Amino acid sequence: MSQSLKYAVFGSGSWATAIVKMLCENLDEVGWYMRSVYTKEHLIKEQHNPSYLSSVEFHLEQLKLSNDINEIANYADVLIFVIPSAFIHAELDKLKVDITNKTVVSAVKGIIPESGLLVGEHFHDIYNIPFENIGVIAGPCHAEEVALERLSYLTISCADQKKAQTIADALSSDYIKTKTSDDIIGTEYAVMLKNIYAIAAGIAHGLGYGDNFQSVLMSNAIREMKRFIKKMHKMKRNINNSAYLGDLLVTGYSTFSRNRMFGNMIGKGYTVKSAQMEMNMVAEGYYATKSAKLLNQNNKKKTRLPIINAVYSILYEGKDPKKVFKKLTDKLD
Repeated sequence: MSQSLKYAVFGSGSWATAIVKMLCENLDEVGWYMRSVYTKEHLIKEQHNPSYLSSVEFHLEQLKLSNDINEIANYADVLIFVIPSAFIHAELDKLKVDITNKTVVSAVKGIIPESGLLVGEHFHDIYNIPFENIGVIAGPCHAEEVALERLSYLTISCADQKKAQTIADALSSDYIKTKTSDDIIGTEYAVMLKNIYAIAAGIAHGLGYGDNFQSVLMSNAIREMKRFIKKMHKMKRNINNSAYLGDLLVTGYSTFSRNRMFGNMIGKGYTVKSAQMEMNMVAEGYYATKSAKLLNQNNKKKTRLPIINAVYSILYEGKDPKKVFKKLTDKLD
C-alpha cells in the first residue's frame, strides 16, 4: 500500500465529516458518499455540510461527491464506513460492485443489528473481505474538536500493521496524532461499549449524581469493559491504553458526547422516543446496549455486566432510572 491509494468515506454525519477533513489534509482527492441529495447539493453550493460541523469548509476540487454508493466504492481502494450501525445494513444492500480486494475500514460505533456481528466480522462473513484487509478507527476523539483543530488522538487497528500505518499516515496532521494496533476485535468492541457507559454516565448526571459517583462509575465501567472484551476475544492487551480507557473517558465526560446527552435526558425523565426525537442525532449506545446484552446472554460463559444490564433495563424494559441506579450503586465498588 502507498499513499497514492484512493480513499473514500461513506456517511455524512459529524464523524464522517471529520474524517473527510482529516484526509483532505494529506490527499489531493477524497471520495465521499452521502445518501442525501440535499446534503450533496448544499455542500457543492456552500462548501460545507449543512447539518454537521458546518464550520468546516471544504475545497470542492478535493472532493469526489456522489449519492451513488457503487460509484464511490468502485472509485476508491480504501473504503471508510461511517454510517450508523442501525442503518449500515440497508446502505450495504445497495452495494453491487465487488469490494473483495478493497481495504475496508470501520469507523462505525456498534454492532450491525441484522447480523449481530461487529462491522469487521460482517464484511468478512458477508463480503469475503480478508481480515488483514479490515481496519478499525478508534478514539479518543470527538468530531467537534477535529473541526476546531484541537489536538486529538486516533488508534488505527488492523491485522496487517503496514496497512494500519498507511491509513494512520493518511489521517495524521498537526492536530491529529495516530498510533496503530493489531487488536482489531478488541478495539471494535471497545468503540461499541464506551457508548453504553456514556449513556450510564448521562443518566447518572440527569438523576443528580455528582462527580464522586461518576468517577466510581467510570472506574467500574473500564473493568466491566475488560471482562466483556476478554470473554469475546482473548488476547494480550492493555485496557488502560487510549483506544479503550481514553475513548471511554472522553465519551463519558465530554459535553460533545451525544450518548451522554441522550442518557442525561433519560435521567431527567424523557422517554427513549422523546429523547431520540429531540436530539435529532443517532445515539449509537442505544442499539449497542441491546447487542451487548444479547452477546453476553448467548455466550456459554456469561460475565458480570451490572452497568450494561442497568442501562438495558431502563432503555428496553421501561424501568425507573432512579430505582435502577439506586440498586446499581450497591453493585459498584
